[in-house]
Amino acid sequence: MKFFDTHAHIGLIYDDPIEQLRVIQQAKQAGVTRIVSINNSLYDFNRVYPNLKSISGIYHAVGVAPSEVTNPGADWINTIEKSLELPNVVAVGETGLDYFKQFGDKRSQIELFITQLEIAQAHKVPVIIHNRDAGRDLYDILTERIPDAGAILHCYSEDAAFAKKCLEKNIWFSFAGNLTYRNARNLHETVLNIPVDRILIETESPFMIPAEFRDRKRTMPAYLPSTAKFLAEMLDMDLEVLSEQLWKNSCKAFNLPE
Repeated sequence: MKFFDTHAHIGLIYDDPIEQLRVIQQAKQAGVTRIVSINNSLYDFNRVYPNLKSISGIYHAVGVAPSEVTNPGADWINTIEKSLELPNVVAVGETGLDYFKQFGDKRSQIELFITQLEIAQAHKVPVIIHNRDAGRDLYDILTERIPDAGAILHCYSEDAAFAKKCLEKNIWFSFAGNLTYRNARNLHETVLNIPVDRILIETESPFMIPAEFRDRKRTMPAYLPSTAKFLAEMLDMDLEVLSEQLWKNSCKAFNLPE
C-alpha cells in the first residue's frame, strides 16, 4: 500500500534541514510516498523549498495564510506567481479565512484570499484552503471564484450539511488526525455522507496528532496510515482498497500522474 499526505508543514516539524530529510525518509518507510509540503508564509516557502525540491515524491504549495495577512511580504503576488513556475509546485496555499484568531480584519483576509484564488485560476492550479469559523464567507466566495482546477478544504472542520453544499463544486475534503478523536462527531458524520472519491487525508504535521500517537509531541507524515486505518473502519472498507482510492483522489486533486 502507498499513501499520499496532502498537507504537511515539514518546516514546522523541524527547522534543521537534515531532520526534515529524515522525516521524509521515515514517511517513505511507512508507505507515505508522496507529500505536499505546506508553508504559511513566503519566507518559510523560500526556506523549505530549496532543501526539499529535489526529493522524489515531495510536492509543494505556495501561498500566504490568513495568519500572515498583516505582513504578506514585499511583492508577494509576483513572488507566488514566479514560485508556481518552479518544479513540483502544484498548488496555491495554504490560504483561506480564519475568524477564530482574528488575524488582521475580515476585509483584509478576504482580499488576500480572493487574490490568491485569482492567481490559482490564472495558473491553472488548485487552491488549498484553511477555514476556521469562516464557513459562510468562504462558501459565498467560492461560489463565485473557485478556480477551475478546484479547491481542497484542508483539515476539514465543518459539518456534513456544509460538505453536501460543497459537493456541487470541484471541492475535495481532506481529513487530518483529529478524525480519529472520539468526540469529532461532525467529521465522522461528514465522511459517512460524502462520496469516497472526494475524500483526501493529511497529517497537518506537526499538528493534529492521531489518537494512536497522542503520547507524542508532534505529528509526522509517517503517522498518516493511522488515519487511513480509522477511515477504513468507519467506511467499512478494506484498507488496501481505500488506500488505492485515496491515492487516485490525491493525484487527481493535484493533477499528478498516478
